[in-house]
Amino acid sequence: MAKPHAEWNQPIIEQFRASGGSVTTRGYGRNLVLVHNVGAKTGEERIAPVLAVREGPDAWIIAAAKGGAPENPAWYHNLRAQPDVDIEVPDEGAVPVHVEELAGAARERALALFAPFGGLDGIQEKTTRVIPVLRLSRRTE
Repeated sequence: MAKPHAEWNQPIIEQFRASGGSVTTRGYGRNLVLVHNVGAKTGEERIAPVLAVREGPDAWIIAAAKGGAPENPAWYHNLRAQPDVDIEVPDEGAVPVHVEELAGAARERALALFAPFGGLDGIQEKTTRVIPVLRLSRRTE
């Protein structure tokens, strides 16, 4: 039986925080962010480690790939319901961001940023859903 997500994620979260953002698990290195989100149905606070590509000094790109599963990850639905959240970034700590789902040419440009990490083509081929691509833009509150 597969591990529940919390059981899988907790060691990654702990390693991220203990090392200033470097994660050796699955070769993530310094390419993760911890996405804080609130369960759209439960109202419970959650943290999801997600592969992120830096788009610039104030923006990160993430994809709701879920390894090519037939459904989107729960955190994706949570971010759609509440798009102003915090992320934890290597060496920066907590950063307030606004989440925007990308479409069309903007989505394609953002997807190209994943090429150095093997891209998402293999994952996209595992599912019939279109994998959502999101931009996390720093909020200046």
